[in-house]
Amino acid sequence: MPILELTSRERSELRSAAHPLNPVVLIGDNGLTDAVLKEIDRALTSHGLIKVRAGGADRDEREAMLATICDTLSCAPVHHLGKMLILFRPLSGNVASAPAEGTPARRKASDPHTPKKMAAEGKTVSKSAPARKRATPEAPAKKSFVGRDDLNSAGRPMRPSTKKKSSTTAHGIPRRSGSALSLRAGARSGLRASAGRKTTKK
Repeated sequence: MPILELTSRERSELRSAAHPLNPVVLIGDNGLTDAVLKEIDRALTSHGLIKVRAGGADRDEREAMLATICDTLSCAPVHHLGKMLILFRPLSGNVASAPAEGTPARRKASDPHTPKKMAAEGKTVSKSAPARKRATPEAPAKKSFVGRDDLNSAGRPMRPSTKKKSSTTAHGIPRRSGSALSLRAGARSGLRASAGRKTTKK
């Protein structure tokens, strides 16, 4: 029987599909017997894509075994790596070009998406023109100049503050001006210096 020929793309796809498979047939020390060929034929008939492990033989013998199997059983050699042989023969009644009945047809990226409920009713979404962006009123432009009221004592623009402007706290009691909570570190050092001068006088 003739050996089945595969293109490089088909061979690559079959190799990736066979990656998770375990070997179905093990060829022992007796080599390729009629019983082993019958078992490989049975596995190819039921699965289509199988792995065969050829143990205890050197590479030239495994190459000869692969050629014999493919010629005898009319299958295609997908891959030969070490002691692992990957074989493929299309299943009977299986047409490669026809998609399976259970798999849905894939839509093109340019086609609009149809929701499941509409598809179940047999409706489709027609392709419409791209929606135009609505004209939104423009936000007022930020001030590009700084007025005199917006400058601090050093003549630089004021930083936005998150602190409250009022001197009273949340409970309504004003803080003392000498309180540690209301003073900055620089102001404290000035108070200490003046307090130190008072103590030096006699």
